[in-house]
Amino acid sequence: MAAAVSALPELDEIVSSGDVRRQVEVVRKLSDLFAEGAAHFKPQHVELFDGILIGLVPLVEVDVRARLAEQLAPIPNAPPSLVGLLVHEDEIAIAGPILRASPQVDEPTLIEIASSKGQSHLFAITERASLAPGVTDVIIRRGDQDVVRSVASNSGARFSPNGYSGLITRASDDGVLALAVGRRHDINQQQLKELLEHSADIVRRRLFDMASPTRKVAINQAMIGIGSGPASRNGARDFARAQREILTLSLAEQLDESALLAFAKEHKYEETVAALSVMTGVSLTIIDNLMRGDRHDPILIMGKSLGLQWPTVRAVIIVRVGPGRPQPTVPEMEEARQNYERLVSATAQRVLKFWQKRPGTGGGAEN
Repeated sequence: MAAAVSALPELDEIVSSGDVRRQVEVVRKLSDLFAEGAAHFKPQHVELFDGILIGLVPLVEVDVRARLAEQLAPIPNAPPSLVGLLVHEDEIAIAGPILRASPQVDEPTLIEIASSKGQSHLFAITERASLAPGVTDVIIRRGDQDVVRSVASNSGARFSPNGYSGLITRASDDGVLALAVGRRHDINQQQLKELLEHSADIVRRRLFDMASPTRKVAINQAMIGIGSGPASRNGARDFARAQREILTLSLAEQLDESALLAFAKEHKYEETVAALSVMTGVSLTIIDNLMRGDRHDPILIMGKSLGLQWPTVRAVIIVRVGPGRPQPTVPEMEEARQNYERLVSATAQRVLKFWQKRPGTGGGAEN
């Protein structure tokens, strides 16, 4: 070790000379030497490297320090003072590798940096192999959308009850985050219920579709719990029972066009709306509002986007009007049929995507 260091002639003179080119050369040589032999160095050797580099590194350019950080980040016995210097850098190219991977960075340091640095530093922290609840609490409180999505997707991150509460609150208007939180293995049943309760129907459906068999059971139980709550607001229809029935059909993979047609023929409005909501991925509230509108066009669009046959679309139009009320005239229904045949599937899909992105507010039906 001593021989290796002595191979760098006039080290003291180089450090104090101000010759940037020679200082960079020394830093590169020493960092390469340490990276190659770190596994075999004793503590006194690491201390020697620490003492030399801590004086040189602040003098060299950002790209040289960034390269050094990349080399040292995965090394368990990297020079501790040097790691502490690099991790506090404002330049994310330097601090980032250390924040992402260095085992030398402890929880208090991560909390300190998460509390004081910018979003790029926070994002780098979210990519660590493991994160303690004290760190994730700060990240959820200070992080922007990308940062919070990243930490929610990190299977090695752990969250306090307050942390999970923060995730669920932020997921209420962020479907991507809701999906990330809902897929976590450490979310408990109550937290899952709260998440689903504040999520759009399309998010609930996607969570279910991507879930393991065990998680599907948990989602089913949570949805039943949500559905059993008060569904009517301001005199609106109560969709709770219909939602439970549709969920059961969906779980059994029996929710298809024939089931929809059967509901419509029996004039089961709530079941028809709930089925259309699940099949299209559009909020139940929006489907209800569209069904109660003055025109048949939304039903034609939904039908075309799902590839439904005209008899099914016709039955949905009739259930929209309701039994005991004047039904569409023959010319009116024929016009609707012709419009349905002319409607281009791609156009219907574009409109459906717009509806899927709309929040399910207003109208009175439960989301």
